[in-house]
Amino acid sequence: MSTTLPSPVEEGVRDAVQRLGSSARIEKVTPVAGGCINHGVRLDTDHAGAFFLKWNASAPPRLFDAEAEGLNALREAGALRVPEPLARGGGSGSPSWLLMEWLEPGAPGPDYAVTLGRGLARTHASASDAAGFGWRRPNWIGSLPQLNRVGRSWSAFWRDQRLAPQFRRAVDRGHFGPGERRLFATVLALVPDALADVDSGPVHLLHGDLWGGNAFAGQDGAPVVIDPAAYRGHGEVDLAMTELFGGFGRDFYDAYASELSISDAYHAYRRDLYQLYYLLVHVNLFGSQYERRTVGAAERVAAAVGA
Repeated sequence: MSTTLPSPVEEGVRDAVQRLGSSARIEKVTPVAGGCINHGVRLDTDHAGAFFLKWNASAPPRLFDAEAEGLNALREAGALRVPEPLARGGGSGSPSWLLMEWLEPGAPGPDYAVTLGRGLARTHASASDAAGFGWRRPNWIGSLPQLNRVGRSWSAFWRDQRLAPQFRRAVDRGHFGPGERRLFATVLALVPDALADVDSGPVHLLHGDLWGGNAFAGQDGAPVVIDPAAYRGHGEVDLAMTELFGGFGRDFYDAYASELSISDAYHAYRRDLYQLYYLLVHVNLFGSQYERRTVGAAERVAAAVGA
C-alpha cells in the first residue's frame, strides 16, 4: 500500500477493507483533489471495487463520527444520492479517518439541476417537527465547532448557536473594528424579528454546507451530495449557502420552489442573514479577505429588518 497514508491509517483501513471485501487487498491509492480541511484518496482493491478515504491528523474528536451520522441521515431521507459511510477509526493520538463507498463522477445529465433542487426540497421536508431545531450532537462546519442544542425557537437557535459564536470567535481573533462590532450586535438583536414567520417551524433536515464543491454528477448524470454539516433547521439556510459561491442555476431554484415555497423575506434579507453565518465561518477559517463581504451582508440585514 502507498506510503502516502500515515501508518496508523493504513493499518486501520486495510483491516476495514478486508472485513468489507472478504480479504480484498488495496492495490492502488490515488489522491483526490478538492478538500481544504482533510486529505482524500481513492482506494482501488483487487476484487472489492473502489472506496473513498478521508483522514485528518488534527481532526477534533468525533468529527468523522458526526459526518457519518449526517451522511446516514441524508441517505435515510431517500431523495438524493449520498455516499454510504462504511468504517471509521483513529483518534486518541492517531489520525482520524472515514471510509466511504466510491461514487464515480460523470457528466451532469440534462435534468441535473432539477433533480438536485427537487431532491433538496424533499430532503428538507423529510424531517420531523417533533424533534425541534438542532441535532443529537454538536458537529463541525469545516474544522470549526457547530453547536446543535435542540430547541423549539428557530430565531434563538440561529442567533445563539450560529451567529453569536462565530461573531465572538472573529472578535477574539482581532477581526472587525468597533463600528462593525456594533453593527453585528444590532443584527443579533434583530434576529427574532427577521425570523418571526418561521420561528416555530416547519423543521427541515439540512445538508448544512451545500455549495458547488459538495455536489457533483455521478456516472448516471444524477446529483450526488457529500460533506454535510447536517442538522434540523430552516431550509432556506441551504439555499443561501448554495448562492454564496455561484449557485446551481435558475432551474435548481425553480425546481426547489415547486416542492417547497421560497419566501419573499428570503430575497429581501434572509439570504443575507443566513449567508452571514457562512461568511463569518470563512473569516474565522481563512482570514480577513472575507471581512468586507461579511460586513456588507450585515449592513443589508440591518437596513432591511431595522427600517
